Amino acid sequence: MTHIRPARADEIDRVREIERISASRFLGTDRAELADDEPTDAETLGARIGAGGLLVAADAEAPVAFVMFREVEGCAYVEQIDVLPSHARRGIGADLLQAVAELARARGWPALTLSTFKDVPFNAPYYARLGFVEVGVLTPGMLEIRAEHEARGLDETARVFMRREV
Repeated sequence: MTHIRPARADEIDRVREIERISASRFLGTDRAELADDEPTDAETLGARIGAGGLLVAADAEAPVAFVMFREVEGCAYVEQIDVLPSHARRGIGADLLQAVAELARARGWPALTLSTFKDVPFNAPYYARLGFVEVGVLTPGMLEIRAEHEARGLDETARVFMRREV
């Protein structure tokens, strides 16, 4: 049984390890190159912890999954969510997103937003099952995020922004 709580600074290396291991799920998809991506840097993770934007799902105190988010245009923008393959298909990702939705509601943010791959089954189709809908017209903040992704070399033609009201 896992429980969700704010991440601690001493767990940054563990969060990076979860991200690195979870990237292996892209092997066998059209996005296999993502399996070699470097995880989020420690400085960014530390900043999210300080801002209350990094939650972990812990199993006997050791994190097995995390969600990282920040405020963008008055909404909780989900930057990254990863679950160790050994803990996949247990609803942990959905639980993490629900925890972010509860925090968003408490902070007065009306929705969760995210950017994800359209064609990867555990990306856009998964989020659609959890109540996210595709955004038709991108906001200025989303356009900024898209530009950041393009600067990192992501194929934005294969991605979609999605939103779920809280």
